[in-house]
Amino acid sequence: MPFARLATATTPTCHIGLGLAAVGRPGYINLGRDQDLGENRSVDTLRTRTHELLDAAYAQGVRYFDAARSYGRSEEFLAEWLNARPAFDDIVVGSKWGYTYTADWSTDAEKHEVKDHTLQTYERQRAESDALLGARLDLYQIHSVTPDSPALTDKDLHARLAEAAAQGLTIGFSTSGPDQAAAIRAALAVTVDGEPLFRTVQSTYNALETSAAPALAEAHDAGLTVIVKEGMANGRLADPYAPDALKAVAGETELGCDAVALALILRQPWAGVVLSGAATTVQLGSNLHAAAVDLDESQLERLGSLVEEPGAYWERRGQLPWH
Repeated sequence: MPFARLATATTPTCHIGLGLAAVGRPGYINLGRDQDLGENRSVDTLRTRTHELLDAAYAQGVRYFDAARSYGRSEEFLAEWLNARPAFDDIVVGSKWGYTYTADWSTDAEKHEVKDHTLQTYERQRAESDALLGARLDLYQIHSVTPDSPALTDKDLHARLAEAAAQGLTIGFSTSGPDQAAAIRAALAVTVDGEPLFRTVQSTYNALETSAAPALAEAHDAGLTVIVKEGMANGRLADPYAPDALKAVAGETELGCDAVALALILRQPWAGVVLSGAATTVQLGSNLHAAAVDLDESQLERLGSLVEEPGAYWERRGQLPWH
């Protein structure tokens, strides 16, 4: 598996990855986006910003980079950066299929992405990803699986994914929504010719939403690499939006709320890679301080009080505006 490359890394940040959702397209649901990106969000401006982030991340020890077909031009930006750096052969590249980007580089589109987990969409988007990333693509994930996703029961799709796995591509899935644990357990049961299909799982887990933890532990025990997304809860755990308890702990550590929030995830024994969703190099540098945060029992107890009921968490997330 490509993630074995990370297992031998020695940098403190080897378990932190960079996700490109926030910079691959002009509109997203993260809080503070106007301050992060400003008014100029042209393709060239975000391409330059993405390349700067990738350079900064690699220089500081980050080796996993995460894109998706629905993240605007994220695969394109990443591919350009990789093509200019052929010697960077210690990188692990992941992308996702299952959502189609439909906003046409607009921040006020009626719909920004459309979900479709059919075999037809997989074949179309796999060809699109291959055209950009080619042999640099290590991991291909089904984007945002829920318990009712047809991707969990479509035998023809499973066969095609197994073919890709036999050719060397690692197959994974990501989850979203209040029933992540059920989706993870259903995916763990998917087999082809008696062998598990999926080798990685990417799920939302943070100080506010912890419901997937038991299932993620099960996935880890079953041999899957666990990737954690949305560790900052779309900006809700970053200054100035962070809850008071998190701000207090951050003050005690003399680091940012973001570093503390990500450190809370890094200490989970099942967490293989924790994604930074930084939109600026300053944010990225602050996120990477998470590797140096050491939380004591009192601090962990206070942070534990932040947990929300999953339904309420996802309802609030669904109300965040694209901007």
